[in-house]
Amino acid sequence: MAASPRLVLLLPAGADFGAQRLPAPVAAVFGRADAGIAGEAGEGAQLQRHVEVLPRGWPVAAVTRQRDACDAAGAAWLRADPAWIRPDINGARLFGYGDALQLDADEAADLLRPLKPLFGDSGMPIDAPVAGRWYLRLPQGAPLPSFTSPDEALGTDLFEHLAEGPDARRWRTLLNEAQIVLHNHPRNAQRAARGLPPVNSLWFWGAGVLPDQVRMPAAHVLTRDDALAAMAAAAGAHAAVPAAFAVPGADTLVDLRSGRDLRQLAGEWLSPALEALQAGTLSSLVLDLADGRQLTLRRSQRWRVWRRSRASLS
Repeated sequence: MAASPRLVLLLPAGADFGAQRLPAPVAAVFGRADAGIAGEAGEGAQLQRHVEVLPRGWPVAAVTRQRDACDAAGAAWLRADPAWIRPDINGARLFGYGDALQLDADEAADLLRPLKPLFGDSGMPIDAPVAGRWYLRLPQGAPLPSFTSPDEALGTDLFEHLAEGPDARRWRTLLNEAQIVLHNHPRNAQRAARGLPPVNSLWFWGAGVLPDQVRMPAAHVLTRDDALAAMAAAAGAHAAVPAAFAVPGADTLVDLRSGRDLRQLAGEWLSPALEALQAGTLSSLVLDLADGRQLTLRRSQRWRVWRRSRASLS
């Protein structure tokens, strides 16, 4: 008889739920869980606990490029995604990027046209095999720049994430010139007339080469994160968008990092997962939090009735 599958839920840091409390029945069960530190805090470390990339790293640009265009081998890549930066009294903040900007192929081609000589003259051709995902092909042997992922930077000050290190001046200059080109582009006036945000900047991130191998224990990955979905596909796992809870047929990783409503999480995922655990159709339920903590529940722990409830994830 095959073993029941394991279900792992990726969650934000416990502090992101604030003072919210789990419903009493769910809190009582989670009081019996094994609690520990799974690894370092941060979404990057969290994802790498469940996806093994060899050699080590998180080369999102190369992996998504291979999926989008099948030509990533033999080169290093950097995402240069279209971005919306909104100035405010304290600086400028990232408000959207990539697919969220609702670009179509014609818009992407028009916006890229004046950028191609800018980056081409720097030895880094830019193109967009998909309208919301733009790429730079880096020169052979060039050092790989390190940038913050846009998901981590959303809503924060742009100046906290500008390039640092030996090539920082070059990257800042390229970004500034690209912003000038995009700010003056007629497509942005057309977008404003349609109630769409401007494409007034680029977001550099995800530098790397195609990895030798990508592995993960989960056979199914439910996520809205395109980078995680691409990594799952590279590992041979099936990736889809999260929907309503259903008892998985194989080990499954569910990405719920964007959620902040603890009662909704309990109603839609935790309560039905606990029922499946009780029925024996799940072997274990793991909550992996972005602050590095982890809670693990198994059916055998139902006898730990002396333990106190765990009403909070913070």
